[in-house]
Amino acid sequence: MSKHTKILSALTLGIAAAGLMAAPASAKVEGDTIILGSAISLTGKYSSNGVDSQNGYNLAVSKINELGGVKVGGKSYKLKVQYYDDESTPARTAQLLERLIKQDGVQYILGPYSSATTIAAAPVVEKYKVPMIEAEGASRALFNKGYKYTFAVLSTTEQYLASSISLAAEIAKKNGKKPSDLKVAMVFENDAFSQDVRAGVMDDMKKFGMKAVIDDKMPADLSDISATLTKVKAVRPDMLVISGHNKGAVTAARQIKELQVDVPMIAMTHCEGAKIVKQFGASADGYLCPTQWAETLNYKDKYFGTAGDYNELFKASFKGYKNVPYQAAQASAAVIVFKEAFENANSLDKTKLRDAIAATDTETFYGPVKFAPEGNNIAKPMVLRQIQNGAFNVVAPSKYASHKVDWPRKAK
Repeated sequence: MSKHTKILSALTLGIAAAGLMAAPASAKVEGDTIILGSAISLTGKYSSNGVDSQNGYNLAVSKINELGGVKVGGKSYKLKVQYYDDESTPARTAQLLERLIKQDGVQYILGPYSSATTIAAAPVVEKYKVPMIEAEGASRALFNKGYKYTFAVLSTTEQYLASSISLAAEIAKKNGKKPSDLKVAMVFENDAFSQDVRAGVMDDMKKFGMKAVIDDKMPADLSDISATLTKVKAVRPDMLVISGHNKGAVTAARQIKELQVDVPMIAMTHCEGAKIVKQFGASADGYLCPTQWAETLNYKDKYFGTAGDYNELFKASFKGYKNVPYQAAQASAAVIVFKEAFENANSLDKTKLRDAIAATDTETFYGPVKFAPEGNNIAKPMVLRQIQNGAFNVVAPSKYASHKVDWPRKAK
């Protein structure tokens, strides 16, 4: 067991997936330890991504503690996270945050996993004026309510698949075809995140005069999209766009392979987190996967070093990862922002801390972080990776590309 794995095991011992079991006696600060709290999806349909996020939080806590912790008022503090399992249920998220804040006395919140649960969390932290730095809720609905205590390190939903539409238009032009002639098929989960992604896709399609020939919703359990894929085979669109978190990505990749669906371009969220390369091998080649972060990007900080350094440390610390999900990287970035905000505020007071978070303007291994008045990160772009011979390579936008796009995708 590696040094970091031992540290990470200790961090979560006795506090992680307890639900409403008796919570450890906690306050915002215990001796020389600052307690952060999080209600996160450790079971339920978002559990895979929830565990990725928890691993990202824990790795950053471990690294920051290893480097001397957080210095406030001339004293050094360690960080620790108290977790509850929200079971991938927004109502549960809100209930558990109430418990963390009112009963456990936690005054600093790390966000849950998913837009739906973060939308449930935001009114709670606003009610108690407790700052929350979240890494996994990208929905635009979080940033048009006037919230003052919710801050997101990630890019917002409308940006996720925008570059795939632009890339399709660019390829069409190179091949003597009008972008407006492209036929697009879409299937999205009926949740806040995926429907916001859909809205962003529709906005970008309008720019090029594209129209959707299929516009379907996934079933609630995300277990079967064969009806949509059967229509795709009949209509033969130029592009298929999919979003359904990890479970939806697994379902799509499996059924596209089983039904031998052949589309020149397929763009899908959550490829890395769903581990579709590990599960489906060569049949996953050619998928275009939006990502908040990639290990090849030229980002670095004083905690983890480069994006590539973080990539190697994460894989050494947690078994079973061929590719590091961006969900983990952005979770680590959220902890870094908390650390720097504590030190910039030079105070443990939650109001002073909130103001220091709002004033954040920093560079991290994950990318730049600077918050708009609405709380979203306005400094970091999305990029698009393509699975090429099992590797995730950045292909768009062109200024960030490490590889050329493979087109058309070949069914395998």
